[in-house]
Amino acid sequence: MTLPAHSTDPTDTADTTIERPAGRAAGKTVEKAIGKTADKAVAKAIGQATATATATATAEAAERALRPHAEDAFGHELTALAAADDRPRPARWRLSPWAVATYLLGGTLPDGTVITPKYVGPRRIVEVAVTTLATDRALLLLGVPGTAKTWVSEHLAAAVSGDSTLLVQGTAGTPEEAIRYGWNYAELLAHGPSRDALVPSPVMRAMADGMTARVEELTRIPADVQDTLITILSEKTLPIPELGEEVQAVGGFNLIATANDRDRGVNELSSALRRRFNTVVLPLPATPEAEVDIVARRVDQIGRSLDLPAVPEGVEEIRRVVTVFRELRDGVTTDGRTKLKSPSGTLSTAEAISVVTGGLALAAHFGDGVLRAGDIAAGLLGAVVRDPAADRVVWQEYLETVVRERHDWKDFYRACREVSA
Repeated sequence: MTLPAHSTDPTDTADTTIERPAGRAAGKTVEKAIGKTADKAVAKAIGQATATATATATAEAAERALRPHAEDAFGHELTALAAADDRPRPARWRLSPWAVATYLLGGTLPDGTVITPKYVGPRRIVEVAVTTLATDRALLLLGVPGTAKTWVSEHLAAAVSGDSTLLVQGTAGTPEEAIRYGWNYAELLAHGPSRDALVPSPVMRAMADGMTARVEELTRIPADVQDTLITILSEKTLPIPELGEEVQAVGGFNLIATANDRDRGVNELSSALRRRFNTVVLPLPATPEAEVDIVARRVDQIGRSLDLPAVPEGVEEIRRVVTVFRELRDGVTTDGRTKLKSPSGTLSTAEAISVVTGGLALAAHFGDGVLRAGDIAAGLLGAVVRDPAADRVVWQEYLETVVRERHDWKDFYRACREVSA
């Protein structure tokens, strides 16, 4: 008996011969399509999981870090600014120039987010610095030691590019390779010059990715190495003669350098290199109140990372440290009545922050947790007396002619005399 062609009898030979091959092909096509879709879904899920895990690991690492990078420590502020920022942004900038300035100077966003000040000083200085980075001119932050040049540089890079780690630290031994590129010598010997053997510097990476590079203590770098930057800053290109190639900077690339001319061992910038920069001078804090505010804010940030006592409990001692530093730095007492000799050190705001932080640590671990005169006296002596002969005379004269006469500084005088003996 022959069944109709449309029979569903599983033993039907004709049905198996005629219709099933098409069914198998269709089935394989469907299975293949399902497989591809599943593979894509799995790959996407894995990618999302990997990205989430990476972000989580990065966040956890930032939390554990003794000093997180600016983009990690203030990431919530940068995110809030990016969400509220509706102004034009230069190529590859994370924020508009207005938002970058707000990030550094502080403010309150429409949604109520408070942006903490990173720099306390003239607004125009920050505006000029940010505007420079929006042009094809590099930025040179110049000032005496302790005027927040590195701090401002880091936060500018974090706000503009979202990455402050493309950094070259200048020293007397900084080689040309730190600015241009180096080589993986194992790869170089095995296969010769190639892109795989080349080790890009932070500056080269910034050029290729349209990011902001940083060069700290530019005047510490030997003059011939400094001049490596001339072609990079003028032509926006970095030749690689070994490969017959070059790296051209893409939109968004710029460079921030910091320098001071007060320390020993500095190398003057050549005229050709200096012309490639717009120079912004960062001054010392204009008033005692501004300097006290800067020291208190920074000590509070450092103290929280070290589980030290809150700063408000030590504001009076912070004010004393700042007063001593400013009077010795300026060579005259606050009331202008007494001329003073100045020590050899710079007595910068950064050093005041260090003295107070050390005092807080003493108060936390060997005191009652409250910052007192005895906690800061030793650190203050170390900051002032750099030259054991000349500076000690300056310090003793200051103690006896100024500090001793201040009736509300008796505890401070006794503590300083004790460590100075």
